[in-house]
Amino acid sequence: MTSIQPVFSKKDSLKFFRTLNKRVNEYFKENNIKKTGNWKLHLKAAVMFSLYLAPYFIILTLDLPWWAQLLLTITMGVGMAGIGMNVMHDANHGSYSGKSWLNKIMGSSMYLLAGNVNNWQIQHNVLHHTYTNIHGHDEDLEAGRIIRFSKSAQWMTIHKFQHYYSVFLYGLLTFNWAITTDIKQMRRYIKRGLAYGKFQSPVKQWTILVITKIIYIAIWIALPIIIGIAWWKVMIGFFVMHYVAGLILSIVFQLAHIVEETDNPMPGENGEMENTWAIHQLYTTANFAPKNRFVNWFTGGLNHQIEHHIFPNISHVHYKKIAEIVKQTAKEHNLPYHEFRTMRGAIFAHFKHLKELGMKPAVV
Repeated sequence: MTSIQPVFSKKDSLKFFRTLNKRVNEYFKENNIKKTGNWKLHLKAAVMFSLYLAPYFIILTLDLPWWAQLLLTITMGVGMAGIGMNVMHDANHGSYSGKSWLNKIMGSSMYLLAGNVNNWQIQHNVLHHTYTNIHGHDEDLEAGRIIRFSKSAQWMTIHKFQHYYSVFLYGLLTFNWAITTDIKQMRRYIKRGLAYGKFQSPVKQWTILVITKIIYIAIWIALPIIIGIAWWKVMIGFFVMHYVAGLILSIVFQLAHIVEETDNPMPGENGEMENTWAIHQLYTTANFAPKNRFVNWFTGGLNHQIEHHIFPNISHVHYKKIAEIVKQTAKEHNLPYHEFRTMRGAIFAHFKHLKELGMKPAVV
């Protein structure tokens, strides 16, 4: 991470965000609807939790052939990703419900995904949403050294092949949460004094981390072994579940920022950024498959990343409607609005960009 924090311009001569914010607020007021989730989101949450938990209890209670158990663990991975995108994500942005206690409960579903709420809120809400696509500040651009997501990152020979091997590494996302990522992040964030809201004491943070990890391992690994399922089957199932979830989550997240159309602007010597924060989001974010009902439903509106980044406190169930307002306002102000018509097109663009980033930089 770079020590000098980027500072966004406060001069919005276009008055883009002022105009956009006014129009979006008028939309909710005129239609007499809240910005938080509604019954559609609550119903979807029930579906996602069922996809994740029902197969688990079936595996524990029924003596099934190996192929049936494998299909159930794949289903669990799909449900796991679904909870992350639709429930945990909205809740930890405070948009799942207008009730803070319900947001806290649903946001705690992060622990079911092997993650840590505090770490996720810092990485996602603070670092990613504030410093989107800025190398050295947005941790979503960090993948160790094995994948190069930005031209500002150091190039290595292995990157020539990253458009081939990256997809296999994407599936390790949540598996890494379970074993190493949270420990490294917590150590780093405590050292830097980072917090989302009120800073919690290090003792409290480490206590929560250790207890939740023990409970997670007890539920997903120890209990199945105790009731008689072979340990190797449990470990294979655990890995498959995480791999499916990690693959889905990683690909969905990458399509919004790691494509040729989006920028990776860097701050000046004193940290100054060229654009305001809202305009910065337009340059660094892309939508995909905006008219695909299933993609919009399953990804929790993350295919409408532009709307999410500018209005993170609005539930994803409203993104499709306000997208029309955002797109029109951006057009009126002669600002970019990156959008891929299909998910397939976005996936192609992502791996094409990875290939470009993997090429050896020209010596200047």
